Amino acid sequence: MFFTIPFPAIGPVLIAIGPFAIRWYALAYIVGLILGWRYCVWLAKKPPALVSRLQLDDFLVWATIGVIAGGRLGYVLFYQPGEYFAHPLSILEVWRGGMSFHGGCTGVILAMILFSRRHRIPFLALSDIVASATPIGLFLGRLANFINAELYGRLTTVPWAMVFPTDPLQLPRHPSQLYEAALEGIALFLAIFLLAGRESVRRQHGVLSGTFLIGYALSRIFVEFFREPDAFLGPIIGDATMGQLLSLPMLIAGLVFLWYSRRYAAAPSK
Repeated sequence: MFFTIPFPAIGPVLIAIGPFAIRWYALAYIVGLILGWRYCVWLAKKPPALVSRLQLDDFLVWATIGVIAGGRLGYVLFYQPGEYFAHPLSILEVWRGGMSFHGGCTGVILAMILFSRRHRIPFLALSDIVASATPIGLFLGRLANFINAELYGRLTTVPWAMVFPTDPLQLPRHPSQLYEAALEGIALFLAIFLLAGRESVRRQHGVLSGTFLIGYALSRIFVEFFREPDAFLGPIIGDATMGQLLSLPMLIAGLVFLWYSRRYAAAPSK
């Protein structure tokens, strides 16, 4: 006998009118991008104000393309390359699911590099602003994963365990999507928000970006111990999952950003 919390019967579709349907997952992307953009605009007004409102308005389109294209290609390359390369047209069927945060993050980084060069703004000034807003989208995306009853956790006997309707075993599991929403979303947002409230930190380019990369990587590595590995993939090296392995480069990059920011701050003005 196991004690579980009933899974909320919300369903993946918010509104359906004939063939037209608005899904929670799509809504999470849309709302996350809009709220993130508004937060970026608010943060960019604070000194040193190196990125303008107009530039952030333009970058929203670049970020959207980077998130969707990078997220989809990342999932294809990291998780199911054989399946998708055997059926290349299925790569375009994004409505069937299959997005990778690490791929989306890479796509946005490439977009920021190209955008900052085109508009001649410091890359780290832009990345600090974008990194500060990213936990908003992560929080909404993990809630959508929970509503869809996907990416659930491993078997457990904790009192807050849930039986997910999509689980073929129908056994109590960790609601790992909520763990990720709390760590990658709420906790990481608050940590960066407090740092961004200090002008000295905002002027030390790379601190906010590095904090985000390190915070996400550590959160993801930790939660993967409670999250059920993908059935078609399983552990990659020993007990390490793909999510943990992909987070290691983010952790290293975050440390490099922090090292660079300290060196940049210590450098004498010329």
